[in-house]
Amino acid sequence: MPECFVAKASEMQDGDRRIVVAGNAEIGVFYKDGTYQGQTFSDEVHFVCPWHGYEYELQTGECVGDRRLRLKKFDVVRRGEDIFVVV
Repeated sequence: MPECFVAKASEMQDGDRRIVVAGNAEIGVFYKDGTYQGQTFSDEVHFVCPWHGYEYELQTGECVGDRRLRLKKFDVVRRGEDIFVVV
C-alpha cells in the first residue's frame, strides 16, 4: 500500500500534530506520550473538526455527538527516524 511521509520522529514533540495531504484526502496525525492521539478536554481523548466543530474520539473515530458518524482510520508506521501514514 502507498505511504505518505509525515515527519521525522525528532521533529514531533509531545502534543504535536501534522496534516498530510494524500490525493483528495487530508489526514490528521497526532503524537502524544509515544502514541497518536487527539486533544483532551475530559478523561476521554478527542479532537475537533476545524470546519464543523464536531468532536471525535481518536481511538475509535466516532463522533461524540452522533455515534453513527465515524472517521476513516489510517495506520501510522515508523521506519527508523521517519513516520509515514499508510493510505
